[in-house]
Amino acid sequence: MTARPRTPRHPAALTVALGGTVLVAGALLAPVPATAAPAETTAAVLSDPDDWAPVDEATITPGMQMYTEGGQCTSNFVFTDAEGTVYVGYSAHCAGTGESSDIDGCANGSLPLGTRVEFAEGGSLVEEGTQVGGGELVYSSWLAMDEVGETDPDTCLYNDFALVEVDTDDVDQVNPSIPIWGGPVGIDTDGLEAGERVHSYGMSSLRGDLNPLLSPKVGAAMGDASGAWTHPLYTLSPGIPGDSGSAFLDSEGNAVGSLSTLTILPVPGGNNIADINLALAYAQEHSGIEGLEMVAGTEDFSGAP
Repeated sequence: MTARPRTPRHPAALTVALGGTVLVAGALLAPVPATAAPAETTAAVLSDPDDWAPVDEATITPGMQMYTEGGQCTSNFVFTDAEGTVYVGYSAHCAGTGESSDIDGCANGSLPLGTRVEFAEGGSLVEEGTQVGGGELVYSSWLAMDEVGETDPDTCLYNDFALVEVDTDDVDQVNPSIPIWGGPVGIDTDGLEAGERVHSYGMSSLRGDLNPLLSPKVGAAMGDASGAWTHPLYTLSPGIPGDSGSAFLDSEGNAVGSLSTLTILPVPGGNNIADINLALAYAQEHSGIEGLEMVAGTEDFSGAP
């Protein structure tokens, strides 16, 4: 069983949505060939710090709270294109128009491109926190799959990736490094082995003041599934609603995926992450954004908090 770990757009529905995560039906599918080719672009070295806001001063980074019409998710990685436009990634379902139980991107609706998204800090159960920047939804895998008529079931379930173009006035506040961990130093292209260590950073508004303690996560992968589109795993502090989109790094600091679903069965307390290599390849093919690529962090991967 799986459910989407985003917070709902209407705070009054929060208790219902959280309760629903233990009732939603879904399943991990057996591995089959993926329909998207691996992304051609792989970040090989750290980014030049002079090209980005200083890491200790940047207000827009991976691990930020992102609000879309009141629903809150977490940013994952930073991207650029051939024109130097800056984007921040999160999950496509964060702009979905349905319930947290709607996990099929080919069968469920999305807010349109151009929807405003706010970057914020300090959001909680009762307020959205302080806005530190903004942008517009410019790519959604859900919308792209609908447009091309995608039919592969694994792609429909786990191609869960979107891009927000950062407002021009806010670009100088961006740094691509993952908080606490550093990196990413590249893109994982060969999946996760069972037992491999993973690292993440979530920013659910449900944690409130506990975020500084519980946002950094370490865990272990359980291998690959669904044609390598998803990687089931456990973390010591499981992802919860609001952590959707959180970046995951492999044991070497490579970007491997972003939090997509919470797992109820067969592994209660587990999470599934969408493979960033395949999701980026799909975006490169269908977004219309020339030269789209992920940006490496300015800080080396530490592997320890």
